Amino acid sequence: MSGVIQGILFDKDGTLFDFNATWAVWAFDFLTDITEGDASKAAFLGGTLGFDYARKSFHPESPVIAGTAEEIAHYIRPFLPELSDTELLERMNGSAAAAPQVEAVPLAPLLSQMRAAGLRLGVATNDAEMPAKSHLGRAGVLELFDFVAGFDSGFGGKPAPGQLLAFADEAGIDPADAVMVGDSLHDLRAGRAAGMRCVGVLTGLASGPDLSEDADVVLPDIGFLPDWLRQEGLWPS
Repeated sequence: MSGVIQGILFDKDGTLFDFNATWAVWAFDFLTDITEGDASKAAFLGGTLGFDYARKSFHPESPVIAGTAEEIAHYIRPFLPELSDTELLERMNGSAAAAPQVEAVPLAPLLSQMRAAGLRLGVATNDAEMPAKSHLGRAGVLELFDFVAGFDSGFGGKPAPGQLLAFADEAGIDPADAVMVGDSLHDLRAGRAAGMRCVGVLTGLASGPDLSEDADVVLPDIGFLPDWLRQEGLWPS
């Protein structure tokens, strides 16, 4: 351990991008499309995912918040017999890749500041890799990351630490010199399992008390991260 942070690994949804502002729109549009406009069936499928179709909002316990695409598909697959598992996943991933992303804070200046300080940056998401890279590319920040992994990138998904350890290995740093930043317990527990410092943010659906037990600190959003790292003496000089 060097005493300063050498790398920061971010969750994507609810961390880099505001969760409800992004995925409530996606869920409503996807369910409308997959049911061919049958509002009653769309509302029923939404209920299985912890999504209120009429109000366009997620329940805090929704499996969509931290689940992989395969896990999410598992909940609705029995009610869509006309689609194979592959077809359903392809439609989900295609729809997700086109979902409008709402940045939690202006990403380019914040991430550029971190890169200028010499930090290695990565993304570990339970989304698939293809839509994740599409979202980052549309936000104009994909090239600022050294590492982007989805649940299908070969390292597993969170809360297991595989993605996080792969980032540390790719970056050539000790996991103890990295920070995992996320909005869910899956993120923070993956960070703990990997031996990283853990920062919770409130741009997802979890509350501060939900996250505090597994986080070194809970911040309103990732924009507060540089000041916290400086305060703790962890920012590279």
